[in-house]
Amino acid sequence: MTEHAKIDVEKFVHSVAHKRNWSVNQDGDFLGMLIEGLQSNLERLGYLQCPCRLSWDDRQKDRDIICPCVYAEQDIAEYGRCYCSLFFDPTWDFNSEETASIPERRPEELFPS
Repeated sequence: MTEHAKIDVEKFVHSVAHKRNWSVNQDGDFLGMLIEGLQSNLERLGYLQCPCRLSWDDRQKDRDIICPCVYAEQDIAEYGRCYCSLFFDPTWDFNSEETASIPERRPEELFPS
């Protein structure tokens, strides 16, 4: 097992949510898929790159999309959740609010070519 694989990604996600006063997605299957994506990226890249975005496979170039990405706070403030729907505003009503798509904030010049 690599050093990176020792990180408990699920615990990390819940810790971030707690520290930032966010909630995590309450859909267990979807949450599990996102956590698996983060775990896979951690094992492959050595860092927790957002599972919803294309990677350069380079930590320096991807630093803006390392979870929680630099866009999460603004997305949560404006849309009630982050781009991946991993983190939510704590007042989000999971029973009645719809999760429409969020526009990509990452500038095009930061996308892998």
